[in-house]
Amino acid sequence: MENQIPVSSLSFDNTEIAFKHLSNKELKESYWLFKIISNRFLAKVGPVLTKTALFLRMPVSGIIKATLFKQFCGGETISGCTPVVLRLFANKVGTILDYSVEGAAEESVFDQTAQHILNSIDKAVEMPQAIPFCVFKVSGLARFSLLEKIASKEELKHFEAVEWQKALNRIELICKKASDFYQPVMIDAEESWIQDVIDDVAIAMMQKYNKDRPIVFNTYQLYRNDKLTSLIADFTIAETGQFVLGAKLVRGAYMEKERIRAVEKGYPSPIHLDKEATDRDFDASVSFCLDHITHIAFAAATHNQHSCEILVAEIEQRKIKSNHPHIYFAQLLGMSDNISFNLSVNNFNVVKYVPYGPVKSVLPYLFRRAEENTSIAGQMSRELNLINRELKRRGV
Repeated sequence: MENQIPVSSLSFDNTEIAFKHLSNKELKESYWLFKIISNRFLAKVGPVLTKTALFLRMPVSGIIKATLFKQFCGGETISGCTPVVLRLFANKVGTILDYSVEGAAEESVFDQTAQHILNSIDKAVEMPQAIPFCVFKVSGLARFSLLEKIASKEELKHFEAVEWQKALNRIELICKKASDFYQPVMIDAEESWIQDVIDDVAIAMMQKYNKDRPIVFNTYQLYRNDKLTSLIADFTIAETGQFVLGAKLVRGAYMEKERIRAVEKGYPSPIHLDKEATDRDFDASVSFCLDHITHIAFAAATHNQHSCEILVAEIEQRKIKSNHPHIYFAQLLGMSDNISFNLSVNNFNVVKYVPYGPVKSVLPYLFRRAEENTSIAGQMSRELNLINRELKRRGV
């Protein structure tokens, strides 16, 4: 059992390890930022006020860059992310490079986004150990409304069919390059009403490029009541097609939007009724992947400490190496450092999502982080408590 770490030696409460990479000044800045965004009122009105200020050309970009952007983003460019990538790698944590510009509708912008993703693969090839994954969203390469139309099974007009083929060509170009350089790439999950289209594309890319090793990963949002079933069904497809299934397991990021739309459109919500059901499906998905670890490569992308503890325990009980190449833990940059760095120091494979892009263009991502943080019961108080404990330990 080479490189195996007894579960008893791993503690997610070790703040010295968790925040070793941060200076006293950086730790204090994180404390005050989390203190502010834990305020539900500020988290709600902040995006509106910021958008208004930007519209009025008020100088708020600098404030955002020094606060939210600094905490949750790697930089405005790929090269600008290098210091963050190197700092993480020095602490045995890898990077998932994520070009986080959203909301485009023009072909020229989709082409630019595709080029950014191709460039991120180039960067990963330069630093393969430091950057184990790249990632993209299909809606970053195609119009959202076009994806909606395809998902609804409506017949496409000629210009729409041409447009969709261009989007497929972009996806193919990215996945082929990833395959050519043995550089894994993840496809993010999105809203349920376009997800079937994304799933079909992901499976097609896996069938083509995951024959020998996991290159393309699809994302399964386990707050949906049908995604554990989807994972199992996709594994059956992979077994039949003799390719490795790549799976990123997450709880989900669009809960409010999903539930509102279901009410407005009059269909049953695809989201589990309670958190317990989501937790149960997430942990069951992890166990399923471990059951088939030779043929499934997966990343448990979660800030839920209990789920991480369960996975660590299962790895030990099944006598799987802690750094098995098919198993990764993943968290967002700037959050849950107590999980990421305590896992990495114990020789588990850990990656952080490192978003990048121009400050104004990544605002939707940043606002989701602020809203997500306030919606997770106890998450902010835990972050603040851990940081506060480390500040006291350091005597600052």
